[in-house]
Amino acid sequence: MEASCMEEYRIDEYRIEKDSMGEVRVPKDKYWGAQTERSRVHFPIGAPASMPGQIIHAFGLLKKACALANARLGVLSQDKAELIARVCDEICAGKLCEHFPLVVWQTGSGTQTNMNVNEVIANRGNELAGTKLLHPNDDVNKSQSSNDTFPSALHIAAVLELEDRLVPALTAMSASLAALEEKNAGIVKCGRTHLQDATPISFSQEISGWRTMVEKGKTFVEAALPGLRELALGGTAVGTGLNAPKGFAEAVAEAMAELTGKAFVTAPNKFHSLTSKDEIVFAQGALTALAGNMMKIANDVRWLASGPRLGLGEIRIPENEPGSSIMPGKVNPTQCESMTMIAVQVMGNATAVNMAASQGNFELNVFLPVTARNFLESARLLADGLNAFRVFCVDGIEANKEKMADNMNRSLMTVTALSPAIGYDRAAQVAKKAFKENITLKEACLALGFLDEQAFDELYHPEQMI
Repeated sequence: MEASCMEEYRIDEYRIEKDSMGEVRVPKDKYWGAQTERSRVHFPIGAPASMPGQIIHAFGLLKKACALANARLGVLSQDKAELIARVCDEICAGKLCEHFPLVVWQTGSGTQTNMNVNEVIANRGNELAGTKLLHPNDDVNKSQSSNDTFPSALHIAAVLELEDRLVPALTAMSASLAALEEKNAGIVKCGRTHLQDATPISFSQEISGWRTMVEKGKTFVEAALPGLRELALGGTAVGTGLNAPKGFAEAVAEAMAELTGKAFVTAPNKFHSLTSKDEIVFAQGALTALAGNMMKIANDVRWLASGPRLGLGEIRIPENEPGSSIMPGKVNPTQCESMTMIAVQVMGNATAVNMAASQGNFELNVFLPVTARNFLESARLLADGLNAFRVFCVDGIEANKEKMADNMNRSLMTVTALSPAIGYDRAAQVAKKAFKENITLKEACLALGFLDEQAFDELYHPEQMI
């Protein structure tokens, strides 16, 4: 049987912690306290679906910024602020990961994760100080509420994920597609609409469509960033800023900007920022649009590479691994399949984000952990997926020029070049006759007597139809 977080430990493995509800036994080798342990016991749900690491990292930055702001405003001593900052640096460096055990499926405000961070900082800080200097609520959580810290941590994590991971991945993909576009300039192939043959297109034109999809996706993601840079900190419990000193909201946003190098600002209306998640919905919409475009690009690539003998076969993609446990020599478009599965997951995540954001009641939205999980997963999957798809597929695409030329020359839709001279109806007759009798367009046109050979040759130049 797999271990449960509710299994009993021997008494000598515990220490006793106290909170407002009484005593709690806590594993003595962990830095969390009573409130974290209560959550760990009462929500044994979906493990190991723990709170996203990006949220914990964001909380490390947030608590440090709050401590610095509190010290700057004179409501927290310098030694306490420095101690909090020191532990926050350990959190951000990933040194304390084992001390954040809580799952996503907890209180909808994220209160227990906020307290988990507070308790870890206090207990680790006190260990470093050699004395009980920090209190999780009175010092680490000073001037704050879970109701403004968790929305802020979500925005911080979102900005870092988008700016530092997804945007660079999009930039790299755009550059790869631009190089592929330049490499394949001048190659003419059959276009396709409705999955049917259409008039010619150059391969570079087709690739330019893919490139622009990626660049549009980057534009949409960047358009979502200003809203995400607004922080709810300073709103405390219901948006009024109760128990936060004057100037705290501005000071903590300034401190956060200094720590991250990102243009964080205080949200202009805290009543909005606590209850509404529209900035995340907007950003998720950008991710969903990008997912749709990547679904299209990946599908195009795998269709064009289909074969190797009985498909379209107009491009060759890297052969990364065997494709079948039973069919020797089979190779599949696995990077395309990975990218399309990512797209489906992002689209599914969007449904959860949209539903969660619609559930703000009065002064608070209490679907924050699930929103964080789905949004951050979407951003991370797209960033990682784009990088893998680029390196292991796109950068290795090769045009099968002979197959492209053969398919184009056999296409019936190049008959469109004749329409200005013989009219739409007659051109349609030519195409139908050529298809039915399995002859060339030229043979069909001459047989129908619509053009002589010289006139046909003067009009019919598929490579000029792009």
